[in-house]
Amino acid sequence: MKVIASSLRKGNVVDIDGRLYVVLTAQNFHPGKGTPVTQVDMRRISDGTKVSERWKTTEQVERANVDEREYDFLYEDAEGYHFMEPESYDQVVVSPDVVGDGKVFLTEGMRVYLQTHNDVAISIEFPQKVVVEITETEPVVKGQTASSSYKPAMCTNGLRVMVPPHISAGTRIVINTEDLSYVERAKD
Repeated sequence: MKVIASSLRKGNVVDIDGRLYVVLTAQNFHPGKGTPVTQVDMRRISDGTKVSERWKTTEQVERANVDEREYDFLYEDAEGYHFMEPESYDQVVVSPDVVGDGKVFLTEGMRVYLQTHNDVAISIEFPQKVVVEITETEPVVKGQTASSSYKPAMCTNGLRVMVPPHISAGTRIVINTEDLSYVERAKD
């Protein structure tokens, strides 16, 4: 299906010369003079190579027919990461390069969105917020104001995040998966 370049968004899959690419970033530039253009950074699905492309915003780009569904994470082994479709119980094995750095967020039973093309997983979308537990952090320093100061903390999954001074080891917090920022204390 052909779409105009300016409508491309992160996570879209495009077909260029028979090869599939997943869009990492897409920005539209409208200079004062000249033609507006769309700058797109993509990753080639077959080998993981990153590519930058620039099109006129009105240019037609072939968007690949991709199936996007919810899947539950089951487990990880030598084959890769195993996910199950909750309605049909179909299982899919996702390679580590598709999961990428997001593997630290995966917990048993976590619901994610998987994009598949010809029954092969090509892209994964994690929930925007996840709950993690703090394993170690610096002690509170008296006199620090809570409004502006954050301190480093280590989570059970190995992530380092910045948290407010009142957070201590053993506390469960909610973090944003896009930028690893502290959102709030977990409500459980």
